[in-house]
Amino acid sequence: MIDPAIKQELAGYRQSIDNIDAALVHMLAERFRCTKAVGVLKALHDLPPADPAREEYQIERLRRLAHDADLDPDFAEKFLNFIIKEVIRHHEAIAAEHGGQTEQTA
Repeated sequence: MIDPAIKQELAGYRQSIDNIDAALVHMLAERFRCTKAVGVLKALHDLPPADPAREEYQIERLRRLAHDADLDPDFAEKFLNFIIKEVIRHHEAIAAEHGGQTEQTA
């Protein structure tokens, strides 16, 4: 049997985690609304779905932010790389819908 005080403390942590997870989902949804607008703009002007220089800058920026926040920069980079791949996939799909480029270009 779990001590009631520990059970209450655990529940408090879990509630905080649930709130943070909800905030993350809403923040990611907002981020993808913005990146969708970027994808449309790129497609309309026949710009490539990927921007390696921007991606490199963002990765370095996020690594610095993670370090300052006492978060593992490698984890932060993996997380951002996952998001970048998904954004590029969306941009490729938008480009295809607009008859523009459909492959990642350097």
